[in-house]
Amino acid sequence: MARTLPGALALAAAAAVLIPGTAGTAQASPPGTKDVTAVMFEWKYSSVAAECTNRLGPAGYGYVQVSPPAEHIQGSQWWTSYQPVSYRIAGRLGDATAFKNMINTCHSAGVKVVVDTVINHMAAGNGTGTGGSSYTKYNYPGLYSSYDFDNCTAQITNYQDRWHVQNCELVGLADLDTGEDYVRSAIAGYMNTLLSYGVDGFRIDAAKHIAAADLANIKSRLSNPSVYWKQEAIYGAGEAVQPTEYTGNGDVQEFRYAYDLKRVFNNENLAYLKNYGEGWGYMSSSVAGVFVDNHDTERNGSTLNYKDGATYTLANVFMLAWPYGAPDINSGYEFSDIDAGPPNAGQVGACWQDGWKCQHAWPEIQRMVAFRNATRGESVTNWWDNGGDAIAFGRGSKGYVAINHESSSLTRTYQTSLPAGTYCNVQNNTPVTVNAGGQFTATLGANTALALYTGKSSC
Repeated sequence: MARTLPGALALAAAAAVLIPGTAGTAQASPPGTKDVTAVMFEWKYSSVAAECTNRLGPAGYGYVQVSPPAEHIQGSQWWTSYQPVSYRIAGRLGDATAFKNMINTCHSAGVKVVVDTVINHMAAGNGTGTGGSSYTKYNYPGLYSSYDFDNCTAQITNYQDRWHVQNCELVGLADLDTGEDYVRSAIAGYMNTLLSYGVDGFRIDAAKHIAAADLANIKSRLSNPSVYWKQEAIYGAGEAVQPTEYTGNGDVQEFRYAYDLKRVFNNENLAYLKNYGEGWGYMSSSVAGVFVDNHDTERNGSTLNYKDGATYTLANVFMLAWPYGAPDINSGYEFSDIDAGPPNAGQVGACWQDGWKCQHAWPEIQRMVAFRNATRGESVTNWWDNGGDAIAFGRGSKGYVAINHESSSLTRTYQTSLPAGTYCNVQNNTPVTVNAGGQFTATLGANTALALYTGKSSC
């Protein structure tokens, strides 16, 4: 698990809104025609709003995921955002007004908003939160007292023991008793407040440490029980708690996808990706959330990250071109200290300045969002590989991608199912002509890609 958790707990128990009912049908992948989420890690809400208007909407991103809107412990480190002390929106990234303005602005740009939500635990230690609330571990005035936490106060060490995983403390954080009615009501109240502001979905942090039945009960109390729901449940071979337990509630993040992409891109052959996804034993595509990296994995080294340069870019290109799961694009900032918080306390003046990496805006990645939208629902066709690190495949008759991860350039004639015509290779904005037989000839430099799709004929 991560050193600390992404999440959001904030708002008074008095604000709890109880909506009885059942969880309803879980959404499988974000609903709508655009399923790519830009994960704006530790961006201020005002900066997210501007990016929705200026880039995310025009680029075709369907969703933006924001860091936790909750009062949290003080400190400059990124993980302070993930140690909530109240349910007030009063953190480093903005207050309730900024949060609501962001939602309205993003909606106007055609972008829906997912909130990273911590409901497994509260902060450790004691002190005063970013909004002025005093707290001590197990006592958060007006919200929770010692009666609302699990009896196990030991840190989780044994992942083969279900009770230990779901009742003891993750990295020493106060573990909420989510089997208790009052706790469920308080959490649902917080989430209902976010829904009333216009939130379109939740990413449930540390879901593995909460019983699936507890999450189902909390979801049933929401004003929209079928709201989009994405759960962090990290796969571990032989562990007592498995990600598939949570698919009844909604999507589950498939960490093996990211782990294996790193291994394949660094040490194996891209040719192995021919049946990537369910063919590798992963969860059903319809309930899987996928990513090349997230804020935890880019720091712990388990996946690729921005420091991997062209390899990282090509992995994102592949993910956006390949029809498995609903993809997240991680967008954060440069780091040498893995604990370091965001530049300028989360204020983004411009991409690629002050350490902001803006991976969602890297041209080779951003342009694949429209490719994915144009080819959604189309199966893989015309697969080709050289047995090594050069691959190509179509998406029905609507798109075609080639990736050259070899150390030298590659020239060949590709067979597609595309209609004849001129297309724009959106990877480098150059024209490509497909003949009447669906073929075209192209040269791909080392560590570059090509992507064509119908509807994009000019560059």
